[in-house]
Amino acid sequence: MIATRFDTERLALLPLRVEYAEEMAKVLASPDLYTFTGGEPPTADVLTERYGRQLSGPGRAEEYWLNWVISSLEDDALVGYLQATVTPDAAEIAWVLGVDWQGRGYAKEAATGLVDWLRAQGAGRIVAHVHPDHTASAAVATAVGLHRTDQLDNGEHLWES
Repeated sequence: MIATRFDTERLALLPLRVEYAEEMAKVLASPDLYTFTGGEPPTADVLTERYGRQLSGPGRAEEYWLNWVISSLEDDALVGYLQATVTPDAAEIAWVLGVDWQGRGYAKEAATGLVDWLRAQGAGRIVAHVHPDHTASAAVATAVGLHRTDQLDNGEHLWES
């Protein structure tokens, strides 16, 4: 399984390329993005290395790392990213939207498109991890049809379909 481009009404989901690192460093520059996940804004050099590793894949049979950047079709600006780790048991998804683009419904639109794309590829169970206090991500998880479980993993609730 490989990440391929797909579009939603307002967004283009573009397969990750190392060349996106510089622009994505700007998208991910706000410390507010790391309130629930920890860490700090990555530099372009850090993203270049990270993207190279992600594109190399996990090196394990029957596991796929799929990564996209989210681009606004209105102005071609990168606004965030999507990830899916796909195994025979589940597709674990994640989404991050830059602070400047939050509140527009982009995360819901992108995550819904991702779940639809994964289902079209034959994925069954979809899961995500959401911090208990992250109401915006909980709303995205609900919008894509996931339900919160009581299972905690590293302080985050498991959501699943």
